[in-house]
Amino acid sequence: MQVADATRFTRLLDYKPYPKQRLFHALGATRRERLLMAGNQQGKTHAGGAEMAMHLTGLYPGWWEGLRFNHPIQAWVAGITNEQVRDTAQATLFGTEGHVGEGLIPADRIEDYTWAKGISNFLDTMQVRHVSGGKSLLSFKSYTQGREKWQGPPLHLIWCDEEAPAELYGEALARTTGTGGSLY
Repeated sequence: MQVADATRFTRLLDYKPYPKQRLFHALGATRRERLLMAGNQQGKTHAGGAEMAMHLTGLYPGWWEGLRFNHPIQAWVAGITNEQVRDTAQATLFGTEGHVGEGLIPADRIEDYTWAKGISNFLDTMQVRHVSGGKSLLSFKSYTQGREKWQGPPLHLIWCDEEAPAELYGEALARTTGTGGSLY
């Protein structure tokens, strides 16, 4: 696995939310479902990515008041199409082709990853080392995969980077019910 030099990339540590983002994060401690609405290019994906990176790694900053996981988690990140997920959420978390480890998940926390078949540079899964010593598992989904691909495992967390169709949102809620997980 080729990842960037871990000492060069500290994007997660550098994340400083503005007040609306900070409130969104804090509500995770008391709300199972959350929505961050703002205009284009206002930091919604970056805030969602920062929160996902914190939960996957267990690395929470001192200002954090939201939901915390003291154990590795199983999570999904989803969006409209595979390409949209790759170009936004995946790039925010992981980096881009040739720049693996330059996203919000620190390079030294990326344990392993697998590429999806048939879609250029689209991740299927990623293992992330949690501070507890275990490994969190993140899978990448799209709404175009359909409801059947959203059935199955219990999950601790799902980040829908764009509004999900009602039938998929229902499946996302079902995935997080057994774990007491969160959906944003």
